[in-house]
Amino acid sequence: MKSPLLQTPGAVAAEPPDEGVAAHYGEPFHEQRALLAGTAFVDRSDRGVVRISGPDRLSWLHSLLSQHLERLEPGRPTEALLLSPHGHIEHHLYLVDDGTAVWAHVEPGTAPDLVAFLDRMRFMLRVEVADLTGEYAVVTGAVEGAGPDFPDVAGTTRIIERARLAEQPARPAGLWAYEALRIAAHRPRLGLDTDHRTIPHEIGLIGTAVHLEKGCYRGQETVARVHNLGRPPRRLVFLHLDGSADRLPAHGAPVELGGRQVGFVGSAARHHELGPIALALVKRSTPVEAELSADGVAAAQEIVVSPDTGANAKIEFRQRAARRG
Repeated sequence: MKSPLLQTPGAVAAEPPDEGVAAHYGEPFHEQRALLAGTAFVDRSDRGVVRISGPDRLSWLHSLLSQHLERLEPGRPTEALLLSPHGHIEHHLYLVDDGTAVWAHVEPGTAPDLVAFLDRMRFMLRVEVADLTGEYAVVTGAVEGAGPDFPDVAGTTRIIERARLAEQPARPAGLWAYEALRIAAHRPRLGLDTDHRTIPHEIGLIGTAVHLEKGCYRGQETVARVHNLGRPPRRLVFLHLDGSADRLPAHGAPVELGGRQVGFVGSAARHHELGPIALALVKRSTPVEAELSADGVAAAQEIVVSPDTGANAKIEFRQRAARRG
């Protein structure tokens, strides 16, 4: 579904999976600064919006998702994952309960599959699930209009009526502005910084989207096994890219160490202060101090997920220990 803001003078459409919204409006760095200053908003209306209502909604979602939701307080936003039976991430939900229903937003194009799964799992419970992407839009920043809201890397994200998109008084900032801030905040995005094998420990979602002390849910065995007994095979890293390169590494391109592939590039962007940056998923055994090559672009890595994560490890990052020593 294309946003009406793509008709704004200077708007340039984003690439898949975000082709329904603007990447920028002609001034990417100015748009980043305005977003940080609280004088702009980002149209993220390509994201899916799902509403779950009914008196059994919280206990039902608690039994299906990775987060502790049974006693979720109205107005308190949180994150949750729907995992496969083998513990791989299928959906990443940002959700909040408004007292009568749970509102969630998810990656573009994924709401129909999520709703179809939830519908199959209703059985005789008093819940109703609806895909409201056509009626509601996700926006971030300086936004007017009532709706469920969530803290975000660029202020507040809110779900508003889609008709209110074109009525916002603040200046629009493109998705490039938001993505640069998200990457700089080390926030992974499902489908861009992950693949079909990704498990929560690999991208740092334990604690934010996974509750380790709740009851059974699909995929819990993998989460518990990695947390208590093993370590994930890969880890998320933040990359400071060589600023002399005239391009950003392509999504999915290889990350190499000494000519050997050790991972793949996820999201990449140009930050107004940090320069070119990216997130990547690499083998856990990749040395933390090693300089990498991301699609042929030299890259210094910064730890997001420790190589010691899992196995209930209480070991601090080697870099931090080295500074103390």
